[in-house]
Amino acid sequence: MTDAAIATETRDLFSKFDPLIAEREALLATGVRDPFAIVMDEVKSPTQAVIKGKDTILLGTYNYMGMTFDPDVVAAGKKALDEFGAGTTGSRVLNGTYQGHREVEDALREFYGTSGAMVFSTGYQANLGVISTLAGKGDYVVLDADSHASIYDGCFLGDADIVRFRHNSVEDLDKRLGRLPADALKLVVLEGVYSMLGDVAPLPAMVAAIRKHPNCMILVDEAHGMGFFGEHGRGVYEEQGVEADVDFVVGTFSKSVGTVGGFCVSNHPKFEILRLVCRPYVFTASLPPSVVATAATSIRKLMHAGDKRAHLWKNSQRLHKGLTDLGFTLGTETPQSAIIAVILTDQAQAVAMWQALLELGLYVNMARPPATPAGTFLLRCSLCAEHSDEQVGQIIGMFEAAGKLTGAIG
Repeated sequence: MTDAAIATETRDLFSKFDPLIAEREALLATGVRDPFAIVMDEVKSPTQAVIKGKDTILLGTYNYMGMTFDPDVVAAGKKALDEFGAGTTGSRVLNGTYQGHREVEDALREFYGTSGAMVFSTGYQANLGVISTLAGKGDYVVLDADSHASIYDGCFLGDADIVRFRHNSVEDLDKRLGRLPADALKLVVLEGVYSMLGDVAPLPAMVAAIRKHPNCMILVDEAHGMGFFGEHGRGVYEEQGVEADVDFVVGTFSKSVGTVGGFCVSNHPKFEILRLVCRPYVFTASLPPSVVATAATSIRKLMHAGDKRAHLWKNSQRLHKGLTDLGFTLGTETPQSAIIAVILTDQAQAVAMWQALLELGLYVNMARPPATPAGTFLLRCSLCAEHSDEQVGQIIGMFEAAGKLTGAIG
């Protein structure tokens, strides 16, 4: 039998992953811990856990406002668990809408000041459902090239034509909209904060460019902006003053809210019809009663979290300056959000830094392509409003020690 015949015989649907499997095995053979197999044996607070028996500062959780251990939030979840049980066992349309689902949607309407609110089982499903339902075959979705995977997947599910523009480029957005048929229906999808580098979109300039073109609706994903930006914590679109120009806001409960779930809010008069035509909403089991109870309580508390937002900004500014002063290359020249990305030269250096920090007692996220822009390897830090001044100082010290140990800094 020829080599080609043997190769054909041994191939299956997993064969396309062989290069990635080989790369992973080679990495683990060097003695590095598997970055995707870290288990938190105990979580003590929003900022501290035990990993392999070692107290570890958490700097990679997206727990921006530290609501996961808020006493009122936890108590609401326990109460709902006792009163409504562990789960709904059904979709929202059939038998899965409980009192708590209405309460959390009421909380969202109040928080965002909108007439409509719709809760999904995850933030991913919120983007998947809303985008695929709004924009179908013959329509266009115009999106930033660095958009989240859930946004791209929403386009694929809806079978809309995808038009990408260069990351945060108002000029390219305007140009690409100008090339589309004037009578075509278009959904422009933007993100307030982009999760890899932590940079913020120039929404006023983008909205102005979009409004020059006919038949466009605007959706802003505020997954990483909710709770932190704006007077009421609604997100970047509130802070930058474009609330009246945005048609839909999509977000998640798994960041600042501190639990799991997704949502879309809107003032569109026909918004409620989405409940009957959105497949990822209609055909998915609804969130457990304990989850929506914690979310509703958290959202209402975030309406009055000005002090927490101020402390989170302080933490972001201090860490950004500390890492810059040490000589690290960061994703943004100035602190733009609660995400600070430390750019490394290659995968080997990123892995070495990640491992060194973990051994020192600091957990961060390691990211590489395709999750990051091409050729970019980074450590992503997500700060929390509950990080103390002392912890931020410790974090800077750990980065200094790890940087010198690995040669990332001099």
